[in-house]
Amino acid sequence: MNLSSSAWEISIGETPLIATAIHNGHDIRSEIAPLHKISAQDRLREEDPFTETWTAVGDSRIVLKTSRFEVDLNRPREHSVYIEPKSCWGLDVWKNPPSEDVISRSLGVYDRFYSVFYTLLNSLLRIHRHIVVLDIHSYNHRRGGVDTPADPQEKNPDVIIGTSNMDREYWAPVIAALTDNLQSAPELGEFNDVRQNVKFSGGHMSRWIHQQFPNRACSLSIEFKKTFMDEWTGIPDKAHIEQIKKALMRVRDPILDTLNTFKS
Repeated sequence: MNLSSSAWEISIGETPLIATAIHNGHDIRSEIAPLHKISAQDRLREEDPFTETWTAVGDSRIVLKTSRFEVDLNRPREHSVYIEPKSCWGLDVWKNPPSEDVISRSLGVYDRFYSVFYTLLNSLLRIHRHIVVLDIHSYNHRRGGVDTPADPQEKNPDVIIGTSNMDREYWAPVIAALTDNLQSAPELGEFNDVRQNVKFSGGHMSRWIHQQFPNRACSLSIEFKKTFMDEWTGIPDKAHIEQIKKALMRVRDPILDTLNTFKS
């Protein structure tokens, strides 16, 4: 099956470690752009720019180029096209409601992705008994406005690991390998508050992976708080982005070593 698409980039490696950045994209297809009321800057604030960089942790990598404001691959299919403001942080996306044909073509991207993704994971599982997908995201913590203080640390860790969509007992060693090694990574410095299932506990893609490949594929959602950029201007802190990348690279060997201990 041909895995290529204008909506994403895929590279396939030899180890059982895959990394995805499905909210990285900012592109909108030409028929949608004139229908959008939302500005490119407002879209960018809710997308996950720069997460592509961190997929270097995986030997197989999937990076979306298409914006979640065209179709959101981390939502169930029936909710993957944002129609009403309540679906997307109160934002008014459309000048007028999109036609069924427009929605259908966006859903075509969704269906194509999950067909390709299934083929990719299935092919890796022919080689490896188990695989791990690191589903990399970022999240806002200054929603009150450009001049407002950051949201309280108590409910906004620097890194959130989403583990709700899996058999946590079965995959506990993999969860620990990721969490413990991120928590102790010197590159994160003061940004080493790593917790599970605070605000975010894993989205549709992780749920789908565990449903399709129970006890074969483990999908861990990783949400980095946008301390690595100004979420309102979009300006990145390039040094911090590189620090996060180095911290992620530290989890590669521990995860792969842990997978080798699984016997069934």
